[in-house]
Amino acid sequence: MPSLISKSPCEDLLPVEAGGVKLSEYPVDRVSSVAPFAGKERASGAALKAIGLGWPKPGQSISANGARILWTGRGQAFLVGAEPAGLDGLAAITDQSDGWARLRLAGSGAETVLARLVALDLRPGAFPEGSVARTGLGHMMMILRRDGADAFEIMVFRSMAAFAVRELHHAMTACAARVAAG
Repeated sequence: MPSLISKSPCEDLLPVEAGGVKLSEYPVDRVSSVAPFAGKERASGAALKAIGLGWPKPGQSISANGARILWTGRGQAFLVGAEPAGLDGLAAITDQSDGWARLRLAGSGAETVLARLVALDLRPGAFPEGSVARTGLGHMMMILRRDGADAFEIMVFRSMAAFAVRELHHAMTACAARVAAG
């Protein structure tokens, strides 16, 4: 019987660096889509509070104990790094772990790199730490979260991981060349 080899979405593609900006991959972790059933929104939020999180406001995320929940649209969030304990009967839970690539873009020029590909105001005043947006990265859909002063979490469909890495690396090298040229 053949055996399958488990690989991360960006196996052999990352990390890459250019101009003080590094693109790496987050460790593989559980990702669950959570969509509360009608009338069960508060109960779902309470169940998430029991694991230290809660229900995120639109455009926000909540982090605690190595886990986080990201708003991904009306009535939907992604629970990352935690089991969806206590949500049975309260929400539709779908394991999304194998369907997404999770990237981390970090460094003092990370905003400048993303500005080439993302049509959002990513300055800290407009997109502070913990902010989340479901938007485009070039020609693909992504979920973007500010992960720190100079860091972003980027989630793209696993099937688009190589394309996302290539687009981001291209933008990184272009920004680095521009800085080097003076």
